[in-house]
Amino acid sequence: MGFRLPRVVLPKKLVPKSFPSTIDIPKGYLAVYVGDESKMKRFVIPVSYLNQPSFQELLSQAEEEFGFNHPMGALTIPCREDLFIDLISHLSDL
Repeated sequence: MGFRLPRVVLPKKLVPKSFPSTIDIPKGYLAVYVGDESKMKRFVIPVSYLNQPSFQELLSQAEEEFGFNHPMGALTIPCREDLFIDLISHLSDL
C-alpha cells in the first residue's frame, strides 16, 4: 500500500521571466542598470564599490538625473556602458 504526494512547484518557476530575479545576486553584491533609458544593461557589482570615491561621484550624477525614483526597480546609473565597464574594471584592480 502506498500513497502519492502532490507535485511541488518550485518558486523559481512561478516568477515570470520578464522580471529581474534577485535569486541570481550573491550576498555582498547589488544589481545596477547602466545606460540611457531606451537601452539599459544590468550589472551585478560588489557592494564594496559603493565606498569608492569615483563610484560615489557616479552615484551623485545618477541622483541628479533620476532622484530616488528608479523605474527599473534597482539602482539606475545614467552613463555610457563602456565608461561604466572601465570604472568597474579599475575598481576591481584596487
